[in-house]
Amino acid sequence: MISRRGVLIAAGLTVLPSRAVAAPSIVKPLPASDFIVHGTNAETRFEALRGVGSLVPASKFFVRNHTSTPVLDGGSWRLRIFGSGVTRPLSLSLRELRALPSCSVEAVIECAGNGRSFFASQQGQSVAGTPWTLGAAGNARWRGVPLSVLLRLAGVRRSAVDVMPAGLDSEYVTGGVNLGRVRRPLPVSKALDDVLVAYEMNGEELPVDHGYPARLVVPGWVGIASIKWLGSLEVSSVPLHSPWDTQFYRLLGPDYPAEGSLVTTQVAKSAFELGFGATVPAGRQVLTGRSWAPGGVRRISVSVDGRTWRRATPVSRGGWTRWQIPWQATPGSHVLRARADDQPDASPYNTQGYLFGAVVKHPVTVV
Repeated sequence: MISRRGVLIAAGLTVLPSRAVAAPSIVKPLPASDFIVHGTNAETRFEALRGVGSLVPASKFFVRNHTSTPVLDGGSWRLRIFGSGVTRPLSLSLRELRALPSCSVEAVIECAGNGRSFFASQQGQSVAGTPWTLGAAGNARWRGVPLSVLLRLAGVRRSAVDVMPAGLDSEYVTGGVNLGRVRRPLPVSKALDDVLVAYEMNGEELPVDHGYPARLVVPGWVGIASIKWLGSLEVSSVPLHSPWDTQFYRLLGPDYPAEGSLVTTQVAKSAFELGFGATVPAGRQVLTGRSWAPGGVRRISVSVDGRTWRRATPVSRGGWTRWQIPWQATPGSHVLRARADDQPDASPYNTQGYLFGAVVKHPVTVV
């Protein structure tokens, strides 16, 4: 009998679709029509979402890996909850986790560096990191146990201040230094609010690339907070730290303190379901896209000439808002723009290119 691991590896690393781009760190197929591969990461092409509903299927959902996707055995997996901030340490199996009170939430998960490439291409500013366009974001319906349920089950103390989730992917080594497993603290106030320990994605078991057996979902916060392949939760009565909140994921630059400012919540973004530099036929077109923000989006406006703006029509709302707007396309080069509410024309600079939130200039050619 072929093991679960064998099936996954065979499906993801050996049987690739035609013209797929391999990423050895990722298990699932990465057809070039759906993804742009950046080393250990895979960015969703927004044109691949045209005609797809609000929920992005796992097959098209972006992947952000620090190392590589681990293929874990759900039967032996345990979630440990421990630390000075709880009175009853726990060790839960996947079956025990799934037996607890659960709920579902539709939420966007988005890398902190999503849109990073536009600091250079639109603002002429040099930044470090993966050159994402807008595809390091995806919306899904996640099901699992509220973290508040688990913390109360473990007897969270009033003195608790931080929760440190840690993943089970390989230890991260950079510059010859081993920084350990990916982990990043959350304040207890957020942990008790709307954070989910998820074991399902869009009504199915979590795929391995997206956190199987369980992951955190931290709505509105940058993706690094939503730790995948969750193995432990340390609850502490003193502040906790890791390289992912002291060394990385801080806003650094001339407009920030020397130690930087911690990156927590995301910013609003808008994207057309159209390739950058796409060629489209002249005549009546229907432009479609998606806009999202931590607090939701009230209105979406679109400009096809760089001067005038028209209100787009929402198609669906949820973790993000899908929209459409008619366009009488005339031959020539055009730059399309879409903005959610009051998206600015420029994004504050930081050296790591986090939280790009300006209106993106989207070139197309009409023939």
